Amino acid sequence: MRTWREMRGFPLAVQLLLVNQLGVNTGFYLLIPYLATHLGENLGMSAAVVGIVLGVRNLSQQGLFIIGGSAADRLGARGVIIAGCALRTVGFGLFALGDGLPVLLAASVLSGLAGALFNPAVRAYLAQESGERKAEAFALFNVFATTGALIGPLLGSALLLVDFRTSALTAAGIFAVLTVAQALVLPAREVEPTGSGVLGDWREVLGNRAFLAFALAMVGMFTLENQLYLLLPDGAREATGWDGAAGLVFLIGTVANLALQLRITRTLKSRGSRPRWIATGLAVMGLAFLPPLLGAPLVLLSALLLYLGIMIASPFVMELIPGFGRPELTGTYFGIFYVVSGIAAAVGNAVVGWAMDAGERGGHEGLPWMCCAAVGLASAGAVAWLHRRGVLPVHADPVRAGARA
Repeated sequence: MRTWREMRGFPLAVQLLLVNQLGVNTGFYLLIPYLATHLGENLGMSAAVVGIVLGVRNLSQQGLFIIGGSAADRLGARGVIIAGCALRTVGFGLFALGDGLPVLLAASVLSGLAGALFNPAVRAYLAQESGERKAEAFALFNVFATTGALIGPLLGSALLLVDFRTSALTAAGIFAVLTVAQALVLPAREVEPTGSGVLGDWREVLGNRAFLAFALAMVGMFTLENQLYLLLPDGAREATGWDGAAGLVFLIGTVANLALQLRITRTLKSRGSRPRWIATGLAVMGLAFLPPLLGAPLVLLSALLLYLGIMIASPFVMELIPGFGRPELTGTYFGIFYVVSGIAAAVGNAVVGWAMDAGERGGHEGLPWMCCAAVGLASAGAVAWLHRRGVLPVHADPVRAGARA
């Protein structure tokens, strides 16, 4: 109830974007976690072909975030959000209706491009509409996103009892409803001219050394956040011998978010600078990977601490990004930030996967956990160093930050 009361204090556009994120994550996690099994077991595709289909979707999304961010700045975030949700409706519909490789590749490209469009656009719109309450808005955004990430797999597993096509059509239907709702309710906003071409916008953002340093320093956040889908579920299954234990990781996160996210953000917002809390959150995320070294059953404590670190850092990271440059380039800043994070997550997952294999072969099961702890603490140290150097905006004030960059 507290979450809903807080939500009603924001403009209608922000409320819709929060509900939108709940639907986006519900629809996404309803389908994508089960796609590889469908391609391999139901359609009889080889592991290599399955990897290509999944890789194309990921590449289409992560590699094109910069396009979505620029489109939001130049065409308006509203239209880009609507277009992204509409494309994902089509993409998920193709997953339901097609079983040939060309159709599945088209579905992967469309669903990936959809995410590349609406992810930076939603965050840019949210940052612009929430005014001085950006941190609280992004805190609520995390709550709705995490809740959707729990509901989606549960609903997907139930729908799979019918068949995969039913699951995919349901996911497509969710995005169709979101598309219509945004078209009817989301207010259009006048687009401010950026004063240069798209390439000029990119050069300006990529030439902002403070922003790039911050984006690189945040590599640890996205690498460790991705362990919610790799290392932590594997550790939970190993600790309990129960495949369903992986779901407990997401249940813990959802309950913690609903109970603590807004309280944490409100408390910290008035006590110290944003970079300080970002560094603290990253340090907690790194320390979260130490408990399993003392005993496998502590993996759920690890999950709780990881979510706690995310809750501390993430709203302030999202609040800070627009402060690095001109308001007219907010979408581009978010787009490039997510390109960097996508690359970081891919490299980080590869390193953690290697550490998991190497640890298993050599009898050093703690190796991946130590690697993750080191990554988190290194990122925390990098953000703290940038803050001491005075290169990070203390508040999300584009005018001040733009003068500093």
